[in-house]
Amino acid sequence: MTGVAVPKYMVNLDALIPREDFEAVSPDVITQPSGLMANLGVGDINPDSLMYNVLRKPDFQRETANWTPDKVAALVRSFLEGDLIPAIILWRSPKSGNIFVIDGAHRLSALIAWVHDDYGDKHRSLRFFDGIIPEEQKKAATMTRDLIGGTVGTFAELKLALRNADTTPRDRLRLARNLSAFALQLQWVNGEAEKAESSFFRINQQATPIDPTELDMIKARRKPNALAARAFIRAGTGHKYWSSFNNDAQVEIEGLAKDVYDLIFKPTLDLSIRSADLPVAGKGYSSDSLKMVFELVNFVNRLQPEMWRDGSVAKKRSAGDREQDRTLSDDLEGVTTISFMRSVKRAAGKIAGNSPDSLGLHPAVYFYSATGRFQPAAFLAAVAFTQELIEKRQLMKFTALRMQFEEFLIKHKNFLNQIVQAYGSLQRSVPSILEFYRILLDSLVDEKGEVEIIARLQKNSTPRLPVKVITEEDRKHGRNFSSDTKNAVALKATLENSPKCPICQARLHLRSMTVDHKIRKEDGGTNDSRNAQLTHPYCNSGYKESRRPSR
Repeated sequence: MTGVAVPKYMVNLDALIPREDFEAVSPDVITQPSGLMANLGVGDINPDSLMYNVLRKPDFQRETANWTPDKVAALVRSFLEGDLIPAIILWRSPKSGNIFVIDGAHRLSALIAWVHDDYGDKHRSLRFFDGIIPEEQKKAATMTRDLIGGTVGTFAELKLALRNADTTPRDRLRLARNLSAFALQLQWVNGEAEKAESSFFRINQQATPIDPTELDMIKARRKPNALAARAFIRAGTGHKYWSSFNNDAQVEIEGLAKDVYDLIFKPTLDLSIRSADLPVAGKGYSSDSLKMVFELVNFVNRLQPEMWRDGSVAKKRSAGDREQDRTLSDDLEGVTTISFMRSVKRAAGKIAGNSPDSLGLHPAVYFYSATGRFQPAAFLAAVAFTQELIEKRQLMKFTALRMQFEEFLIKHKNFLNQIVQAYGSLQRSVPSILEFYRILLDSLVDEKGEVEIIARLQKNSTPRLPVKVITEEDRKHGRNFSSDTKNAVALKATLENSPKCPICQARLHLRSMTVDHKIRKEDGGTNDSRNAQLTHPYCNSGYKESRRPSR
């Protein structure tokens, strides 16, 4: 009997230390300290502590959500056992008087979470995320609370232990006495905001290097593409990077963010596929999601890295054949951010949802591999392919051949895996997947059969499409092509049992379908359920209407 994989949940501690700009200025005169504290005890991080209420993270700090329940529990246990914990590095702003965590935000947040009993699902977290807590986040919090409660006990229990020494187990009493004496060591950065920021990047790159995409977003944190991506990934909740914009702009940003989040990340995807109701963009609560959403914003809005990275300048040919600078400026009022977000909503609405122009692409057909793993590159490629169909006025052609197109994708699902394995994830694989779709559609237009289509794919050289038909022998012996997983079985069942659109005969997705009259009302059709059928939104409103004979 094979073992069952355990979901790797991450504990979201992002709400426990507020963010602030290094350059924020207090309205009061700030007194320079004659000395700074050397240690930080649990009394300094309780909700009413003066120290806790001036603690801040830099506004560009990564989300504090990269530790597992085991790691959070281990930190709390290490603290109570007196094990060596690296010093927390702080900086006191001479302009606001607030104290910023330069290094050690995860360590400090884990201890704060224990003291506050908030592992991403209570009190501050609920306020921070406007009450919208993903299921994965709740599960991570519960696992962490149970782990800590079962080993060292809650902070509240240890506080009471010393008062009830005669009834408290010996081990818990020992930890309670440790709690009264132990503290975290502190180190301080001296200087102005520029020194603090350079220290932050130097220290964090030496420890666990910041992912290149996240580093790009941190450096471009005031640019509209980074602001849009940050809003989308948390449905407009969490730290409001857009809080400097006027109220109307903030409201629209948060509304657009929630609309797009619901469109692409609902329902929540757990480790296992349990139904046909799959999110089109995989898990919203994952380390890869922010990178994918950032790529989505950039692609939809035709942005190149040189436009916003490191102050470099991109060039664009104007109508008069003059070179014009296309540097993406910081967004000071939210206008460009909103424009970018509207574009993403329109693009996402073309592949998912129930708007009249939605193709309602079935996630199991386009975005998930043969083993049920979500493929971010396939999602981005589908957005690109759909936009290309619109720009080339090929939607009608695609819809007429959609059933054959999708049956080929389903039969040769391993082609997607092979392309991603050859080129890598996200944007690196998008051009190849897009070329795969183009060749497939063109071959179907030319009435080519399966063997001829595969030959065309294999002959393509720019880009090369490393696709290979998988034989039964490969499936039996090839480690990468095994279908002996619950997800593969569930995905296969999902595809086999999905209802089909009676107009194009391709599969319907539960969240992207409309009710259509078999016989139009103007042609004498009734509203009786027997005259109703489920269709893709575009098949109903666009394709079907285009085929209607003119009178």
